[in-house]
Amino acid sequence: MLIDTHAHLNLTPFDGDRESVVRRAKEAGVEMIVDVGTDLETSRKAIQNSQLIEGVCAAVGIHPHDSVKAGKKDLDKIEKWLDDPEVIAVGEIGLDYHYDFSPPEIQQELFSKQLLMAQEKGFPVIIHMREAMQDGLETIDRSGKAPWKGVFHCYGGTVEEVHTVIERGFFVSFTGVVTFPNFKNIEKIRAVPLERLLLETDAPYMAPVPHRGKRNEPGFLIHTASALAAIYGIDYETLAEVTTANARRLFGLEN
Repeated sequence: MLIDTHAHLNLTPFDGDRESVVRRAKEAGVEMIVDVGTDLETSRKAIQNSQLIEGVCAAVGIHPHDSVKAGKKDLDKIEKWLDDPEVIAVGEIGLDYHYDFSPPEIQQELFSKQLLMAQEKGFPVIIHMREAMQDGLETIDRSGKAPWKGVFHCYGGTVEEVHTVIERGFFVSFTGVVTFPNFKNIEKIRAVPLERLLLETDAPYMAPVPHRGKRNEPGFLIHTASALAAIYGIDYETLAEVTTANARRLFGLEN
């Protein structure tokens, strides 16, 4: 059995068949899905999905793209939602310098506030970090003490930065890009110890081969898992067992 540690069932591409998507995922061997919020509305929907659909749990947070629009009331709402038993993480949060949607200093401030909130409340964090690794690590170091509970999702840093991330206590996850024929970052993946590896789809984005170009969904996680097992040189069952145990440990999920 697998756990999809990062999907966005809260988005509109799933409005027509959300429960069927979850059913197909279970049939494929995906026993649990973390539905990750990126703003107040998607965080609210993630909680709603987790309440209505068995096998779905929620993460709540404000994405760096929305940093400039987020005020104290938004953070207060996120903090209040942490009392909901369906919520298992704060995320997705972080920095993104690829697009100019929010100034870097505002992104860093919001990231720091959500990191502090998560650590004070004892929640793991789901981190989005794009073209901002140095500032991101500095923000993390200013915001609390290692070891941290969390994951760098859709990891895009260097091989060297993998070690820095691991040293701070984080897990690392990769998406369906590892199945693409032109994927060349094998060393980056192998730099992640198996006991720190998680699986994710980031559905509806980045569908793996053989579904590339289509709407991604959690059931497609089996293709990413197969590709990662081959890269690590282990059988599929071992990769599934270890990554599922990792996810349960990080998010405090029951067996």
